[in-house]
Amino acid sequence: MDTKDKRTKLFSEFPPVSTAEWEGKIKADLKGADYEKKLIWKTDEGFPVKPYYRSEDLQSLSYLDILPGEAPFVRGVRKDNNNWIIRQDIATENIEEANRIAVDATKKGANAIGFKVKEITTHKQMNQLLANIDLTMTGINFISSRSYPLTLELFIYEISHRVLEGKNITGSMNFDAISYLLLHGDFYNNKESNIEEAEYLIQTLNKRLPNFRAITINGNIFNNAGATIVQELAFSLASANEYLNDLINKGFTVDNISPKLLFSFGIGSNYFMEIAKLRAARLLWATLVEQYKPQSPESLKMFIHSTTSLWNKTIFDPYVNMLRTTTEGMSAALGNADSITVLPFDLSFQDETDFSRRIARNQQLILKEEAYLDKILDPSSGAYYIENLTHSIATHAWDKFKSIEDKGGFVECIKAGFVQDEIAETRRKKEMDIAQRKTVILGTNQYPNLNESMLDEIKIDISPKEDLTAKFKKIKLYRGAKAFENLRLATEKYIRNGNKKPAVFLLPIGNLAMRKARAAFATNFFGCGGYEIIDNLGFENIGDAVKAMAEASPEVVVICSSDEEYATLGSPLAEAIKKAKPDVQIVVAGFPKDIIDALKSSGVDEFIHIRSNLIETLNKFHEHFGIL
Repeated sequence: MDTKDKRTKLFSEFPPVSTAEWEGKIKADLKGADYEKKLIWKTDEGFPVKPYYRSEDLQSLSYLDILPGEAPFVRGVRKDNNNWIIRQDIATENIEEANRIAVDATKKGANAIGFKVKEITTHKQMNQLLANIDLTMTGINFISSRSYPLTLELFIYEISHRVLEGKNITGSMNFDAISYLLLHGDFYNNKESNIEEAEYLIQTLNKRLPNFRAITINGNIFNNAGATIVQELAFSLASANEYLNDLINKGFTVDNISPKLLFSFGIGSNYFMEIAKLRAARLLWATLVEQYKPQSPESLKMFIHSTTSLWNKTIFDPYVNMLRTTTEGMSAALGNADSITVLPFDLSFQDETDFSRRIARNQQLILKEEAYLDKILDPSSGAYYIENLTHSIATHAWDKFKSIEDKGGFVECIKAGFVQDEIAETRRKKEMDIAQRKTVILGTNQYPNLNESMLDEIKIDISPKEDLTAKFKKIKLYRGAKAFENLRLATEKYIRNGNKKPAVFLLPIGNLAMRKARAAFATNFFGCGGYEIIDNLGFENIGDAVKAMAEASPEVVVICSSDEEYATLGSPLAEAIKKAKPDVQIVVAGFPKDIIDALKSSGVDEFIHIRSNLIETLNKFHEHFGIL
């Protein structure tokens, strides 16, 4: 039998299975359980995700046959490889220190630098900042400036001083008057003067530095404020459209403006969604620019810079941040980002160090040199799941973008508070999911390191800043872990002030499997507040349990057993505990709803279970012990 016959025989033994047959089998296996509740994932972005997809789900997608480098650029703008730019961002006001770090980074793998140095007002300072950096090999990005026009003039002077050709210089200005409005509650001067600055930057760059970008659309601020992926894309698109309209009214064409824009997106840890986000972003930008009738197909291209998110980074168990930024960097690379910044893992509690910068840079080098992600163009193309995510994200983001335009445009929506309120509402929902552990932040709201102390490791001011003088509402940059971190840090301060760390005595009794499971649950629960956990193997009777508890003299006792045994053991055990130690807080792990009142009357103070709001519950205990 030849190879063809063997193949034919093989496939004949596995006939195709229709979707109807798959669905029938799934429903049979569910045994009457609700299909929607069990298997349909409701995303934060507002659309459902099915448990599986098939080729028929791709039939309505018009762009599937395009190649990388072809409009609408869903598959990226590169045709031969996926060799993105490794960018290292440097935040320091010391010019000499910024230069030292930048030179070291360029020698060790970075091919672009982002400078967050505001006080560049003379050519001497610019020369110091860029000393020993090959500007034809390293992209230069100015992240902050007192005056971007002045920074550009000084940069051009330095290029002329080195007798370099402008066409060989790449990089960007982080000029974004709209993100300034959102972050500070007003324009830097006023909208008109800001548009004049943008006009000057684009005119100058088109003449002198054709491959340098003038305006950054900072979608990453939405990500770091807790927005959904759909909101991040829709608001970024609306922001870019605002610039297009204002500058076209000044006499520019879309072909003058589009190549001068850089889109900066945050990348979170929702792996496949983030890959799909970048693919959807290119589709949306090409769709928008087409409405302005560009003369050049290059205007349909979107230059994407991706920066790992700050929203999900933590103070406690900080090395887990390395795992988070690795998957985020992978999402950005597989989503065909043009340049990527992996932020140092320790930014949530201290200024970055040489070590954390080196780790961040090397993460990208490993993705290239060992994982070979720079060799393959858009490997997710044709994947039923990712293609459908791309389509769903693009559809919902486009609808939201259109609703913003119907309200008068992005700036008008900011002035009305619409954008800020939408993001605040999304953030509240995300915070609730974190508080209830529907969203897990490893080491913070689940599996905390019980022996970890971070109070002395915090080297920066992490207290919130309030500005009541802003003209308009501002968006609030935030980290999802902050509420839990505040609880644990408060416990550490409480102990530092000479107080005893609250001790939680686990009292496992009865059903072996349930008491182990609920003891582990209670350990995680109270560990998130920084309490001491006194574990026990279990007790055979109430007398032994109460005797051991009294000897340990804890502040909290958690009874760990099954609901069935709570009905018989719960009340007498609680009464015996209160009699032995009247001031102790008694907690039941679980929620036996039929006997709640009886247990409360026996002395039980609290019930902890999978639907508990950890923040609210732990705050109650903190208040009881005088920690807050």
